[in-house]
Amino acid sequence: MDARVWGIVVDSFTKLLIPGITVTIPLTLISFALGLILAIVVALVRVAKVPVASQIAWFYIWVFRGTPLLVQLFVIFFGLPSIGITIPALPSAVIAFSLNVGAYAAETLRGAILAVPKGQLEAGLAANMPYVTIMRRIILPQAFRSAFPPLFNSFIALVKDTSLAANITVVEMFMTAQRIVAIYYEPLVLYIEVGLIYLVFCTLLGWLQDYCEKKLNEHF
Repeated sequence: MDARVWGIVVDSFTKLLIPGITVTIPLTLISFALGLILAIVVALVRVAKVPVASQIAWFYIWVFRGTPLLVQLFVIFFGLPSIGITIPALPSAVIAFSLNVGAYAAETLRGAILAVPKGQLEAGLAANMPYVTIMRRIILPQAFRSAFPPLFNSFIALVKDTSLAANITVVEMFMTAQRIVAIYYEPLVLYIEVGLIYLVFCTLLGWLQDYCEKKLNEHF
């Protein structure tokens, strides 16, 4: 690596890190939080087999797990304006990521809820506890414990998936890398650099996941 290329790498680091911290990470956090809320509702609807709502929930999961995330982004950002619905790039990304996360997380949570022994639900009902209270205080805490690893894996995957938002003009870390490449014409080193930054983010999150899992194991 000659002095010019090394200088480009050093100069680009801050330019890549700033959108990574100010756009990529917030986009991930907001999208995952909204997706998780949606997932809880959808999972509970499916477990309870609520008429009509359960079928709607199944259809939602079927669509968003069965189509590429990039297509979902394009439909929301480029497709909806054709029917008079225009959503800015960043909110479009949040909507697409949240709906996608919600579909996958809903099935993860549904499986975790169904894994809790049915006797606990029956015992709560026998004690005249309301169904909502049983789910909130008995079933869901146990379900979240078993669902935590796959849910956190989805969160880490979302950090990388946010790079797709560059395709709908969201100026996150990967789009910033593309713009720098267009200036300096050094795609190999710059794309490796942005990849390493993603790797650092995901490694730190992996350590956080290990720590949280250990804490959860201490309480269960």
